[in-house]
Amino acid sequence: MPSVHHAPLRKIDPESLYRIVALRTDVFVHEQGITCEPELDGRDLEPTTELFWTQEGDEVLATLRVLHDSEDIAHIGRVATARHTRGRGLAGELLEAALATCPGIVDISAQAHLENWYARFGFVRTGPNYIEAGIDHVPMRRSR
Repeated sequence: MPSVHHAPLRKIDPESLYRIVALRTDVFVHEQGITCEPELDGRDLEPTTELFWTQEGDEVLATLRVLHDSEDIAHIGRVATARHTRGRGLAGELLEAALATCPGIVDISAQAHLENWYARFGFVRTGPNYIEAGIDHVPMRRSR
């Protein structure tokens, strides 16, 4: 049974952190072909950033990160699920766990094809579509 974990980068054991970064690289760089901006952008190192991940045995199956841009605004991003585990609800579980830690407004830059999926968690579109890293996105927000 997969288990959900979360911690700031400095408190994650090196093997789990390696697997989180490997999953993000597999999904964003190898699968989606995002090479115009770095996967490791330095934001993971910020003291208020938290990484969330689902792990089964030694394998990280899904991950996301929460950036706390201010006391009452957070940004969820880098949501990634291993291809062979998609459809099991793992990203949804992680998203719910992350939202439970966010006290106020949560913004997300959603890939446009996932707009309805994020809407299931209370996110609403806040503006027009835009291109980020060569992929169609929509800005979305969830308020408590």
